[in-house]
Amino acid sequence: MADLAVERESSEFKKGVQAGISIGIGYFPIALTFGLLAKTSGLSIYETVLMSLLVFAGAAQYISLSLIAYGTGIVEIILTTFIVNIRHFLMSATLNEKSDEDYLFTKLLFSFGITDETFSVAATKEGTVTSGFMFGLISVSYSSWVVFSGVGHLIGASLPQTLQESMGVALYAMFIGLLVPSLKKSAKVVFLAALSALFNSIFTLGHFMAQGWSIVSATLLSAILIELAEVIKTRHRGVQHED
Repeated sequence: MADLAVERESSEFKKGVQAGISIGIGYFPIALTFGLLAKTSGLSIYETVLMSLLVFAGAAQYISLSLIAYGTGIVEIILTTFIVNIRHFLMSATLNEKSDEDYLFTKLLFSFGITDETFSVAATKEGTVTSGFMFGLISVSYSSWVVFSGVGHLIGASLPQTLQESMGVALYAMFIGLLVPSLKKSAKVVFLAALSALFNSIFTLGHFMAQGWSIVSATLLSAILIELAEVIKTRHRGVQHED
Protein backbone atom coordinates (compact mmCIF):
# COMPACT_ATOMS: atom_id res chain seq x y z
CA MET A 1 0.00 0.00 0.00
CA ALA A 2 2.81 2.37 0.92
CA ASP A 3 4.66 1.49 -2.29
CA LEU A 4 1.58 2.38 -4.34
CA ALA A 5 1.29 5.73 -2.57
CA VAL A 6 4.97 6.52 -3.21
CA GLU A 7 4.65 5.50 -6.86
CA ARG A 8 1.58 7.71 -7.26
CA GLU A 9 3.32 10.72 -5.71
CA SER A 10 6.36 10.13 -7.93
CA SER A 11 4.13 10.05 -11.00
CA GLU A 12 2.36 13.23 -9.90
CA PHE A 13 5.71 14.92 -9.25
CA LYS A 14 6.82 14.14 -12.82
CA LYS A 15 3.57 15.57 -14.18
CA GLY A 16 4.17 18.70 -12.13
CA VAL A 17 7.72 19.03 -13.49
CA GLN A 18 6.42 18.71 -17.06
CA ALA A 19 3.75 21.34 -16.41
CA GLY A 20 6.31 23.66 -14.85
CA ILE A 21 8.81 23.64 -17.73
CA SER A 22 6.93 26.35 -19.63
CA ILE A 23 6.86 28.51 -16.48
CA GLY A 24 10.59 27.98 -15.95
CA ILE A 25 11.28 29.09 -19.52
CA GLY A 26 9.02 32.12 -19.07
CA TYR A 27 10.81 33.13 -15.87
CA PHE A 28 14.21 33.06 -17.61
CA PRO A 29 14.20 36.62 -19.09
CA ILE A 30 12.35 38.18 -16.11
CA ALA A 31 14.69 36.66 -13.52
CA LEU A 32 17.70 37.55 -15.65
CA THR A 33 16.56 41.19 -15.79
CA PHE A 34 15.90 41.21 -12.05
CA GLY A 35 19.42 39.99 -11.34
CA LEU A 36 20.89 42.60 -13.65
CA LEU A 37 18.86 45.41 -12.06
CA ALA A 38 19.69 44.15 -8.58
CA LYS A 39 23.37 44.57 -9.45
CA THR A 40 22.83 48.14 -10.65
CA SER A 41 20.77 48.88 -7.50
CA GLY A 42 23.74 47.99 -5.30
CA LEU A 43 22.81 44.48 -4.15
CA SER A 44 25.52 41.85 -3.95
CA ILE A 45 25.05 38.53 -5.71
CA TYR A 46 24.45 36.88 -2.32
CA GLU A 47 21.72 39.40 -1.43
CA THR A 48 20.16 39.01 -4.88
CA VAL A 49 20.02 35.22 -4.76
CA LEU A 50 18.89 35.26 -1.11
CA MET A 51 16.01 37.61 -1.97
CA SER A 52 14.88 35.26 -4.74
CA LEU A 53 15.25 32.27 -2.42
CA LEU A 54 13.22 33.79 0.42
CA VAL A 55 10.71 36.01 -1.40
CA PHE A 56 10.09 34.33 -4.78
CA ALA A 57 7.70 37.04 -5.98
CA GLY A 58 8.62 38.91 -9.15
CA ALA A 59 6.56 42.09 -8.81
CA ALA A 60 7.36 42.42 -5.10
CA GLN A 61 11.09 41.99 -5.75
CA TYR A 62 11.09 44.60 -8.51
CA ILE A 63 9.25 47.06 -6.28
CA SER A 64 11.71 46.31 -3.48
CA LEU A 65 14.58 47.25 -5.80
CA SER A 66 13.07 50.67 -6.50
CA LEU A 67 12.45 51.25 -2.78
CA ILE A 68 15.99 50.15 -1.91
CA ALA A 69 17.31 52.56 -4.53
CA TYR A 70 15.37 55.36 -2.81
CA GLY A 71 16.88 54.38 0.54
CA THR A 72 13.48 53.38 1.93
CA GLY A 73 13.29 51.78 5.37
CA ILE A 74 12.63 48.09 5.92
CA VAL A 75 9.15 48.63 7.44
CA GLU A 76 7.91 50.50 4.35
CA ILE A 77 9.36 47.83 2.06
CA ILE A 78 7.65 45.04 4.01
CA LEU A 79 4.29 46.86 4.01
CA THR A 80 4.48 47.65 0.30
CA THR A 81 5.34 44.09 -0.71
CA PHE A 82 2.62 42.78 1.62
CA ILE A 83 0.04 44.93 -0.17
CA VAL A 84 1.30 43.84 -3.58
CA ASN A 85 1.13 40.15 -2.61
CA ILE A 86 -2.13 40.21 -0.64
CA ARG A 87 -3.83 38.41 -3.55
CA HIS A 88 -1.89 35.30 -2.53
CA PHE A 89 -4.35 34.78 0.32
CA LEU A 90 -7.13 34.29 -2.22
CA MET A 91 -5.02 32.07 -4.47
CA SER A 92 -3.96 29.88 -1.55
CA ALA A 93 -7.53 29.56 -0.30
CA THR A 94 -8.71 28.58 -3.79
CA LEU A 95 -6.03 25.92 -4.22
CA ASN A 96 -6.70 24.55 -0.75
CA GLU A 97 -10.23 23.69 -1.88
CA LYS A 98 -8.86 21.97 -4.99
CA SER A 99 -6.04 20.10 -3.24
CA ASP A 100 -6.12 16.52 -2.00
CA GLU A 101 -6.20 16.00 1.75
CA ASP A 102 -2.68 16.17 3.16
CA TYR A 103 -0.74 17.27 6.22
CA LEU A 104 -0.97 20.98 7.03
CA PHE A 105 2.83 21.26 7.07
CA THR A 106 3.01 19.84 3.54
CA LYS A 107 0.49 22.39 2.28
CA LEU A 108 2.37 25.18 4.03
CA LEU A 109 5.53 24.12 2.21
CA PHE A 110 4.12 24.20 -1.29
CA SER A 111 2.02 27.32 -0.60
CA PHE A 112 5.32 29.24 -0.50
CA GLY A 113 5.75 28.47 -4.20
CA ILE A 114 2.37 29.79 -5.31
CA THR A 115 2.78 32.54 -7.89
CA ASP A 116 0.40 33.88 -10.52
CA GLU A 117 1.80 31.37 -13.00
CA THR A 118 1.90 28.27 -10.80
CA PHE A 119 -1.57 29.10 -9.52
CA SER A 120 -2.93 29.37 -13.07
CA VAL A 121 -1.50 25.98 -14.03
CA ALA A 122 -2.72 24.27 -10.85
CA ALA A 123 -6.15 25.91 -10.89
CA THR A 124 -6.85 24.89 -14.50
CA LYS A 125 -5.68 21.30 -14.00
CA GLU A 126 -8.46 18.76 -14.33
CA GLY A 127 -9.49 17.09 -11.10
CA THR A 128 -7.82 17.61 -7.76
CA VAL A 129 -4.24 18.77 -7.23
CA THR A 130 -1.85 16.53 -5.30
CA SER A 131 1.10 17.63 -3.19
CA GLY A 132 3.41 15.71 -5.52
CA PHE A 133 2.16 17.66 -8.52
CA MET A 134 2.57 20.98 -6.71
CA PHE A 135 6.11 20.19 -5.57
CA GLY A 136 7.06 19.18 -9.12
CA LEU A 137 5.48 22.32 -10.59
CA ILE A 138 7.11 24.62 -8.07
CA SER A 139 10.55 22.97 -8.14
CA VAL A 140 11.03 23.92 -11.81
CA SER A 141 9.69 27.48 -11.57
CA TYR A 142 11.48 28.19 -8.28
CA SER A 143 14.81 26.83 -9.52
CA SER A 144 14.55 28.86 -12.72
CA TRP A 145 13.81 32.07 -10.84
CA VAL A 146 16.62 31.68 -8.31
CA VAL A 147 19.30 30.46 -10.73
CA PHE A 148 18.67 33.06 -13.41
CA SER A 149 18.52 35.85 -10.82
CA GLY A 150 22.10 34.95 -9.97
CA VAL A 151 23.07 34.65 -13.63
CA GLY A 152 21.58 38.08 -14.33
CA HIS A 153 23.66 39.59 -11.52
CA LEU A 154 26.82 38.01 -12.92
CA ILE A 155 26.02 39.38 -16.38
CA GLY A 156 25.39 42.80 -14.88
CA ALA A 157 28.74 42.72 -13.12
CA SER A 158 30.50 42.20 -16.45
CA LEU A 159 28.86 45.22 -18.11
CA PRO A 160 30.66 48.59 -18.33
CA GLN A 161 29.98 50.84 -15.34
CA THR A 162 28.27 53.49 -17.50
CA LEU A 163 25.84 50.92 -18.88
CA GLN A 164 25.17 49.53 -15.39
CA GLU A 165 24.20 52.99 -14.13
CA SER A 166 21.89 53.61 -17.10
CA MET A 167 20.07 50.31 -16.51
CA GLY A 168 18.03 51.99 -13.78
CA VAL A 169 15.71 53.16 -16.56
CA ALA A 170 14.88 49.52 -17.34
CA LEU A 171 13.26 49.18 -13.92
CA TYR A 172 10.62 51.75 -14.81
CA ALA A 173 10.20 50.17 -18.24
CA MET A 174 9.52 46.84 -16.51
CA PHE A 175 6.82 48.41 -14.32
CA ILE A 176 5.17 49.93 -17.38
CA GLY A 177 5.32 46.56 -19.12
CA LEU A 178 3.59 44.90 -16.14
CA LEU A 179 0.96 47.62 -15.87
CA VAL A 180 -0.11 48.16 -19.50
CA PRO A 181 -1.79 44.72 -20.05
CA SER A 182 -3.92 45.27 -16.92
CA LEU A 183 -4.81 48.79 -18.05
CA LYS A 184 -6.14 47.41 -21.34
CA LYS A 185 -8.40 44.92 -19.57
CA SER A 186 -10.01 47.11 -16.90
CA ALA A 187 -10.97 50.75 -16.57
CA LYS A 188 -10.87 50.22 -12.80
CA VAL A 189 -7.13 49.53 -12.98
CA VAL A 190 -6.64 52.73 -15.02
CA PHE A 191 -8.32 54.82 -12.32
CA LEU A 192 -6.42 52.98 -9.58
CA ALA A 193 -3.04 53.61 -11.26
CA ALA A 194 -3.83 57.27 -11.98
CA LEU A 195 -5.11 57.92 -8.47
CA SER A 196 -2.12 56.19 -6.87
CA ALA A 197 0.28 58.25 -9.01
CA LEU A 198 -1.57 61.45 -8.07
CA PHE A 199 -1.53 60.76 -4.34
CA ASN A 200 2.09 59.64 -4.41
CA SER A 201 3.09 62.86 -6.22
CA ILE A 202 1.19 64.99 -3.70
CA PHE A 203 2.69 63.19 -0.69
CA THR A 204 6.23 63.25 -2.12
CA LEU A 205 6.39 66.71 -3.69
CA GLY A 206 4.59 68.24 -0.73
CA HIS A 207 7.14 66.59 1.59
CA PHE A 208 4.29 65.19 3.72
CA MET A 209 6.09 61.87 4.18
CA ALA A 210 9.10 59.85 3.07
CA GLN A 211 9.17 58.17 -0.35
CA GLY A 212 8.48 54.69 0.99
CA TRP A 213 5.54 55.73 3.16
CA SER A 214 4.09 57.84 0.36
CA ILE A 215 3.93 54.75 -1.90
CA VAL A 216 2.29 52.66 0.82
CA SER A 217 -0.21 55.41 1.73
CA ALA A 218 -1.03 56.25 -1.89
CA THR A 219 -1.64 52.59 -2.73
CA LEU A 220 -3.90 51.95 0.28
CA LEU A 221 -5.85 55.20 -0.07
CA SER A 222 -6.41 54.68 -3.80
CA ALA A 223 -7.54 51.07 -3.34
CA ILE A 224 -10.01 52.09 -0.59
CA LEU A 225 -11.48 54.96 -2.64
CA ILE A 226 -11.82 52.83 -5.78
CA GLU A 227 -13.53 50.03 -3.86
CA LEU A 228 -15.89 52.51 -2.15
CA ALA A 229 -16.78 53.95 -5.55
CA GLU A 230 -17.40 50.42 -6.85
CA VAL A 231 -19.70 49.61 -3.90
CA ILE A 232 -21.67 52.84 -4.34
CA LYS A 233 -21.98 52.20 -8.08
CA THR A 234 -23.22 48.64 -7.50
CA ARG A 235 -25.79 49.77 -4.92
CA HIS A 236 -26.99 52.54 -7.24
CA ARG A 237 -27.52 49.99 -10.03
CA GLY A 238 -29.41 47.75 -7.62
CA VAL A 239 -31.76 50.60 -6.64
CA GLN A 240 -32.38 51.49 -10.30
CA HIS A 241 -33.09 47.83 -11.09
CA GLU A 242 -35.68 47.63 -8.26
CA ASP A 243 -37.40 50.79 -9.54
